Amino acid sequence: MAIKEGDPIPDVKLTEMVGGKPSPVSLAELSRGKRVVVFAVPGAFTPTCSIKHLPGYVEQEKALRAKGVDEIACISVNDAFVMDAWGKSSNAGGKVRMLADGNGEFTRAVGLTLDGSGLGLGQRSQRYAMIVRDGRVEKLLVEPDTGVSVSGADSILAKL
Repeated sequence: MAIKEGDPIPDVKLTEMVGGKPSPVSLAELSRGKRVVVFAVPGAFTPTCSIKHLPGYVEQEKALRAKGVDEIACISVNDAFVMDAWGKSSNAGGKVRMLADGNGEFTRAVGLTLDGSGLGLGQRSQRYAMIVRDGRVEKLLVEPDTGVSVSGADSILAKL
């Protein structure tokens, strides 16, 4: 069953590159006492994710922070090295935290997996965005189809 508004964020470790080394991070801990915008993508460097989804958050970072967002995090079922490289190539540094869900544990814990086996991608994350306040899901926007219609930065800005 998928996570829903009001539910606590599962305390599952994700990974991000810190000082050139993979470092564990818990979204539950990261959001404690904070308002965090989290968005998930099916894959780093994939067309829609790289052309529309991540760039929107990079471009709207200041506007999101002006509306009370403390952190912005991107999650994908990729390893930390790939997420780090994608963040660097997208100029996300200092704007969007690139969190790897290498084994898909967080994605399974929130019940938002996507079977990309038909495309050779294996199990991935659905495309979604959520506003997390103090460890609980305040708003959840799951894409109904391909593309970025409800989970983009502009949509999240309208919900803040």
